[in-house]
Amino acid sequence: MKKEEKKQVHKTSIGGQAVIEGVMMRGPEKIATSVRKSSGEILLKVDDIGQVRRKKILKLPVIRGVVNFIDSMVLGVRTLMYSADQYDVEEDEEAYKPSKFDDFIERVFSKDALIYVSVVIALIFSVGLFILLPAAITSFLRPFVQSDLLKTLVEGLVRMTIFILYIFLVSRMKDIQRVFEYHGAEHKTIACYEHGEELTVENVKKYSRFHPRCGTSFLIMVMIISVLVFSVVSWNNILVRMGIKILLLPVVAGITYEFIKLAGRSENKIVQILNKPGLWLQRLTTREPDASQIEVAISSLNAVCTGNREDDKW
Repeated sequence: MKKEEKKQVHKTSIGGQAVIEGVMMRGPEKIATSVRKSSGEILLKVDDIGQVRRKKILKLPVIRGVVNFIDSMVLGVRTLMYSADQYDVEEDEEAYKPSKFDDFIERVFSKDALIYVSVVIALIFSVGLFILLPAAITSFLRPFVQSDLLKTLVEGLVRMTIFILYIFLVSRMKDIQRVFEYHGAEHKTIACYEHGEELTVENVKKYSRFHPRCGTSFLIMVMIISVLVFSVVSWNNILVRMGIKILLLPVVAGITYEFIKLAGRSENKIVQILNKPGLWLQRLTTREPDASQIEVAISSLNAVCTGNREDDKW
């Protein structure tokens, strides 16, 4: 019986992202975003995957990870902005007046420019909080610890502690908890599809909200793999060390991407054990969705499916 269940699992390349009152799914050919409007209507937007991902050189191992990371950030911000525009909160429009800062931003930046500016700001914030800050904190150990390997391990522990604390604090925010419910709906819907079942609310409910190809797993693995990659960087000069680490970030992202792809399709016990931290952390970044949220996820997934599960496989 167990062997038959395993044969029914189709490991797909389909992934997604929770947005404001909605879910974005990305398939082999299409990107679909479904948003539940305040009226209860589900609004669906479908776009082509784009030409960048089709170039052969950008599909090479490690390189594709860097491309995917940047592309996912841009797509994520774009989708979040779209969902925010579509989810029309009931309010008195006359009572709402944009601030002078909002007016300035709208005059200076186009919507596309604002997306890229947001990505750059997010990258700067992430590098500062998760790369530069741990390096600065650990630098105080230099007079007391001689082993570079030990200092690198401590730095990695500090980085991971800051990251987990950040995720924990964000998960306590009420609005974010709602997004995390849609995150759970995204995972459960993809799992239902991968197990060959019809995409209905009742079928989707049966599956786990934890998925090995989640962005949360990617981020925690970045923390782990960065310890290995950064161990080759000298501790002689803290500023030089920080600079080299920033330059090595694309390498870390590329290697991590390859691991997450492997974890998503491999039954190897060692790979599954290594992926456990990401699955554990998803207890913070996902929540059990309700039926209406699952319906939104199903809407997006149906829109990107090719109609043939074999075409959606790895």
